[in-house]
Amino acid sequence: MTTQQQPMPAAAGPTQAAGGMTPDPRGDGTVITGRSPARMAWRRIRRDKVTMAAFVITVLFILIALLAPVLTAITGWGPITPDGRAIDPDTGNFPRGALGGISLAHLLGVEPGTGYDLFARIVYGLRTSLVVGFASAVLSTVVGVVAGLAAGYSGGWVDSVLSRIMDVMLAFPQLLFIIALTPVIQNAMQTNSHGGTDENLRLLVLVLNIAGFAWAYTARLVRGQVLSLREREFVDAARIMSAGRWHILFRQLLPNLWAPVLISFALAVPQNITTEAALSYLGVGVIPPNPDWGALLSDASQYFLQDPMYLFVPGVLLLVLVLGLNLLGDGVRDALDPRAARG
Repeated sequence: MTTQQQPMPAAAGPTQAAGGMTPDPRGDGTVITGRSPARMAWRRIRRDKVTMAAFVITVLFILIALLAPVLTAITGWGPITPDGRAIDPDTGNFPRGALGGISLAHLLGVEPGTGYDLFARIVYGLRTSLVVGFASAVLSTVVGVVAGLAAGYSGGWVDSVLSRIMDVMLAFPQLLFIIALTPVIQNAMQTNSHGGTDENLRLLVLVLNIAGFAWAYTARLVRGQVLSLREREFVDAARIMSAGRWHILFRQLLPNLWAPVLISFALAVPQNITTEAALSYLGVGVIPPNPDWGALLSDASQYFLQDPMYLFVPGVLLLVLVLGLNLLGDGVRDALDPRAARG
């Protein structure tokens, strides 16, 4: 009686199908792992030296803003603590010493006339700029995504009404209308015991005004993406399975929009920071003596010939911050959409 030998199973190689790894198709021991779109985007960002430099600059500025109380405690001067000894009355209330009064006591000098420490006012002004920039970008992104989803998916009269509203908002000269609306809203606010407007409410007005005009850009972008995605097979499959409107909007369409929405948000932050600085420069932003970069530039322009460092320091820092955020936004865009990479 003969015994039929069964074929021996192939020995398991070093790679297995579990844990996100696929068997080695070439037989040379190479492990092939799957990568998510977010992981591939982060890999592209890490390989881009310009984007990584912009990322480091952005994180550094954020840390400085968060640690503003600690940094000013180390230097010993607050943003509205005057140092009369640093002002030379014989020269017309300009700082003592060269370069705007830069010394160990005042790392970036002092303000002419007031004697406020410029380093303290810059780090606290940075907090104002970042809060307004990021808060208005978050608010405009949320409103824009909701409006774009509703317009693109619903169609019909809903799309027509929302699209016309977007057109009107995009046609407005944003800066001029914010300048006109901000004092009107602020004058209607309840004033505090000192007769001035509460600073938190003033910042809230700035955020609402900037976001109130910026949401239309995101809405227009999202609407265009939704018009394309709503005809895709996975949306038809969800409808066949009796999925509700909210499920299709937030579980099927929204996850496929995160890349353009993230790009729009990343590019909106530096634009909003610039807008806030321009408003403060024109006198409709943060109320002095509260620190703000736009207000610093406005005051410094009056003393440029006598004290150029007063204008140079906040101007260069604002340039570096906005440039870093813009380069970071461009890098995120290129990482999420390699076809749009820089030439």
